[in-house]
Amino acid sequence: MNLNLKENTTERNRVLWGTVAFVALLIALTVSIKGSTGLQWILSGLTVGSIYSLVAIGFSIIYASTRVINFAQGEFSMLGGLLLYSLCTKAGLPVPVGFLLAVIIVTLIGAGFERTAIHHLRGQSVITMIIVTIGFSIFLRAIALWSWGSNPLPIASFSGDKSVRFLGASLVPQNLWVFGFTAVMVILVFLFFNRTLVGKGMRAAAANPDAASMVGVSTSMSSLIAWALAAAIGAAAGIIIAPITMPSYGIGTMLGLKGFTAAVLGGLGNAPGAVVGGLVLGVLEKVAGGALPQGYSGYTDALAFLILILVLLLRPQGLLGKPEGIKV
Repeated sequence: MNLNLKENTTERNRVLWGTVAFVALLIALTVSIKGSTGLQWILSGLTVGSIYSLVAIGFSIIYASTRVINFAQGEFSMLGGLLLYSLCTKAGLPVPVGFLLAVIIVTLIGAGFERTAIHHLRGQSVITMIIVTIGFSIFLRAIALWSWGSNPLPIASFSGDKSVRFLGASLVPQNLWVFGFTAVMVILVFLFFNRTLVGKGMRAAAANPDAASMVGVSTSMSSLIAWALAAAIGAAAGIIIAPITMPSYGIGTMLGLKGFTAAVLGGLGNAPGAVVGGLVLGVLEKVAGGALPQGYSGYTDALAFLILILVLLLRPQGLLGKPEGIKV
């Protein structure tokens, strides 16, 4: 067993460093060929990738704790941005207050959905769970369309719009908020699941519910905490990116699909892997979009789904994930 564990760790390290080397080479070639334009693509890719990473972290938290794939995760981010618009732009509340209220509201929505739907479907098939979360995402989009309309809603940046020049490329302050928030989230999530009794109990409940129950770990409470935490992070992510993406009722669909691809690429259930997957996906998208002839940049959305298919075929556990044994 120890030998197999060591081999798996060695393989993951090899894949990770191979990916890092590939992305570093891609960045070096892009900057050397395109100069400041190429650097702008990279910075834009890192920003977009950070957004995907935040959504992917939500996917990973729920999957790591409950083995459920939540296809309403993108809608949590959508609701966070729309609620910030109502609370701050319309109602005039300070951004910190609006941020906190929006996160609390979406957290309650996520926890309420877990108690009213997921909790009563424990033991059902994976397909059933997926259909239920897809139905929930459609319901949330319908509510958002009815409440806020179909037009994107502008939200002011947290620190102004004056760009910062960096080696010929420009970086708006909101991008720094996205980078910083992503770094803080991945550190906090890692510490929660690896350094706290609650987080360790949630991981144990997901790995072996029966054994966890025997030592006093409540699988029901673990599921509730996971959904609440994922909803809170999703809402906060939607708020942080709102000044960049301008929230609308339909933005959650693409965010969810890209976030899911990033989570699978990094290793579903692995928060650091979600960040790696998101950053890789974002950089590849922006570089491909810039390199394609004018008029073809819209095809970069297909790149995410091509990557998803290749990962599922060639390395279903993702870059940092562990291969799961087959139960017979």
